[in-house]
Amino acid sequence: MTFARVPADDAGPRIRELMDRGFVDLHAKISKDGGYRYIPILPEHVDEVASEGYEMTEGDAHTLDRRSPQERIREALSGYPDLVGILPDRWEFVGDIVILKMDPRCRPHGRLIGEVYADVLGAKTVCADVRGVSGEFRQPSMEVLYGTDTESVRLENGIRYGFDVTKVMYASGNTDERMRMRRLDCTGETVVDMFAGIGYFTLPLAKYSGARRVFACEKNPESYGFLVRNVRDNGVSDVVIPILADNRDLLGRGFADRILMGYVQTTSEFLPAALRMIKHGGVIHYHDTFYVHEYRERIESIFSEHCGDGYEMMDIREVKSFAPSVSHYVADVRIL
Repeated sequence: MTFARVPADDAGPRIRELMDRGFVDLHAKISKDGGYRYIPILPEHVDEVASEGYEMTEGDAHTLDRRSPQERIREALSGYPDLVGILPDRWEFVGDIVILKMDPRCRPHGRLIGEVYADVLGAKTVCADVRGVSGEFRQPSMEVLYGTDTESVRLENGIRYGFDVTKVMYASGNTDERMRMRRLDCTGETVVDMFAGIGYFTLPLAKYSGARRVFACEKNPESYGFLVRNVRDNGVSDVVIPILADNRDLLGRGFADRILMGYVQTTSEFLPAALRMIKHGGVIHYHDTFYVHEYRERIESIFSEHCGDGYEMMDIREVKSFAPSVSHYVADVRIL
């Protein structure tokens, strides 16, 4: 069988990427030898994987334990009756870090649970999401159950997002919107990302859309540090100018062809700053959360309050569910 041979310290993200693309033979086991992992590749994809620079090698395939990870985890912890029925059966991979949402009753066994999930899932670190994100900077509340390395790289649509899961939120539910930023035609445009974070929307737009310049503003110093690193690592330093500041303090009037407002719940408070920076005919991508039965009326009301009739509602789309009867929406609005 043909395997892709990758260094162990970069294996997690590479395995996820190849799996997401349907290149991995799921009936064969991913093996390890010293500092390398061997990923079994389906025969019809061997040439394509090799053309992307992966080192290919031949070897014997070993049948994968076909029991689900949930079954193997439950078996490993079967000696703890107080955990029966409350162990997490879902998780999120962030590169080679696993994030669990854990019943509080599991916490006395947190270290043991972390070790078992790390072993079964092949993770270097396991964290528990204790209270979600909170505060102005949308900071996560994570408890490290196993491992010490909380920095990871998430590969998505050709972009490398590096961040620390204990310090910075990663909105995994916004994948479609990040992909849409990649597909936009922004040839020659000047763009302002008012809530850049680690580069969620800045990076795909800067790398693929043809934008001339992207001013990426971020107020959280932790996120800003990863933004600067991700701009460098994705090779877009000639396009992106990271700015550590409150976006309301940005200077300039009528210079932006496009503005990204990737925030929720209090986004309208920042709209006057966006309207000051946008050109006539420019487009604002306005994110916010609304009750599902009134989102259009609310968005139109917000823009009417600030623009009168001087706007055109081009499109409104749902990004993801946010809470019962509440969703996160993005409106594409042209300012006239």
